[in-house]
Amino acid sequence: MDLLNTLVDKGLRRELPTREEALAVLATSDDELLDVVAAAGKVRRQWFGRRVKLNYLVNLKSGLCPEDCSYCSQRLGSKAEILKYTWLKPEEASQAAAAGVAGGAKRVCLVASGRGPTDRDVERVGRTIEAIKEQNEGIEVCACLGLLSDGQAEKLRDAGADAYNHNLNTSEATYGQITKTHTYADRVDTVEKAHAAGLSACSGLIAGMGETDEDLVDVIFSLRELDADSVPVNFLIPFEGTPLAKEWNLTPQRCLRILAMARFVCPDVEVRLAGGREVHLRSLQPLALNIVNSIFLGDYLTSEGQAGQADLDMIADAGFEVEGAGTTTLPAHRSDVADAAPAAGGCGSKGGASLCGSGAGPAPAGDGAAGCGSACGGCSGHAHAEATPVAAQPAQAEPGALRSDLVAVRRRGAGTDIAPNA
Repeated sequence: MDLLNTLVDKGLRRELPTREEALAVLATSDDELLDVVAAAGKVRRQWFGRRVKLNYLVNLKSGLCPEDCSYCSQRLGSKAEILKYTWLKPEEASQAAAAGVAGGAKRVCLVASGRGPTDRDVERVGRTIEAIKEQNEGIEVCACLGLLSDGQAEKLRDAGADAYNHNLNTSEATYGQITKTHTYADRVDTVEKAHAAGLSACSGLIAGMGETDEDLVDVIFSLRELDADSVPVNFLIPFEGTPLAKEWNLTPQRCLRILAMARFVCPDVEVRLAGGREVHLRSLQPLALNIVNSIFLGDYLTSEGQAGQADLDMIADAGFEVEGAGTTTLPAHRSDVADAAPAAGGCGSKGGASLCGSGAGPAPAGDGAAGCGSACGGCSGHAHAEATPVAAQPAQAEPGALRSDLVAVRRRGAGTDIAPNA
């Protein structure tokens, strides 16, 4: 296809596609799907080889959020039967993080529900970051605490945070239909505060909330403009008890097209396969590794992921390798520019911001080589120890139906006495 050849050429040059080209990726047919995946794979391998970065979520404070994000199981008025608990102690959070690190995670994401942290909360999280880094040399820590006030990003950086996550989630045009207790501009402001403080910006989206192709393209283009180093692509987990419980409108094929579009628009950043991959991609998850270069290991925030060992087996079976702690995730042209100017750049087009905690050198080139609504996993999470594995569930949800059989609520890991799924 001429379209795919053009997109590969632009991706290898870090050139921004046109909106029309991005929309055309989403409009490709299922017959063209493997061609789309292969084209996105060429761009992915150019900048990241065959490495997969593993990230691990620790839910520091679960539920009881005052925000009304329609997709979130922790939202105000949610009837989802998730775990609810207040702040973990630093030693408890460090112990939870250790399970992910032992499984191969390079980054630990510390998430807390809520509109945003108080200064006391920031100090508390700072002590947690210190505890984690004392026990895990070289580990990256990303904080995800909601909307930031002036000076809080700097305090997190000084405490040892490497990155800050705050997802845009959807387009500016439709944001008000999803959330009314804060604005799209509030989210942009927090990402900019993190960048200005020298933190690596992690910001992504949630697909499957009833948005249009135009909305998806808008939010990805906005993320490129914001210069997010990490772009988590979440797929809505329709929790029973939330307003979007019946939004089952994704297929595995559409998920792959969305990931490919994100890769073509942001060719040289960490595109992360995040919450909902097991529910919506199911047996096609290994194909997604040809597009993304980062995933969450094991469980999420309030819902189940597949077992950590299953993730590792999938990566190996698909011919990829886990990225080591001594390897720099981002290509040299992004991390090198950031060393001189942390807030400079543009998602593959204007330089790049730092990947804090990076190590030995640039990525090999060539084919051989979120609080409620801000949470790193799109308010997803760990699961019930006795839940039926996702792989054993029916192949496709019926549109408009509640599918609690496909969404298992976390009952283990952080905030419980049961071992995590890592």
